[in-house]
Amino acid sequence: MDEYVLHVAGIERKLPIVRIADDIKIASFVILGDTELVTAAAAELKTRIPEADYFITAEAKGIPLIHELSRICGKKRYFVARKSIKPYMSDPFATEVYSITTQKKQLLCIEKEESEMIKGKKILIVDDVISTGESVHALEKLITRAGGAVAGKAAILAEGDDAINRKDIIFLGELPLFPIESSDAIQ
Repeated sequence: MDEYVLHVAGIERKLPIVRIADDIKIASFVILGDTELVTAAAAELKTRIPEADYFITAEAKGIPLIHELSRICGKKRYFVARKSIKPYMSDPFATEVYSITTQKKQLLCIEKEESEMIKGKKILIVDDVISTGESVHALEKLITRAGGAVAGKAAILAEGDDAINRKDIIFLGELPLFPIESSDAIQ
């Protein structure tokens, strides 16, 4: 199996390169369970992020990062936009998103109590990887709809040239995309 060697926040990881569509492969970056990487990345991000009242991420891979970043920044609360409306949610706010890794439309939603906490506050969007920016855009819509202001957007990695060249995101490292030539797609 092909691998991509990633160096970020003083940590090295060998990432498997996996096909996610007929024309593209990615280096699979999963922080779930990687305490060492999450801790190092959160510490480095803390030095680069703007002041914010709260942090928000999309369910699920960004959760360890937002938890650690919130902890070291002294935040008592952060928000996780869920991928579906849960039975316990009262009057949820929802928006649709199309993510490169899920390859289908999905919901991102927060409940009314969270939206009320966001109103009038500066909110930092946190994620593990920003690629197409669709998840970030959906989170921006939720924040704006709730009456909050986006303080910034931060991730461990920017994936692909479009994300790497964006000036509106804070990231620690770059992750290339691996296009598949049409002659290779048959294999």
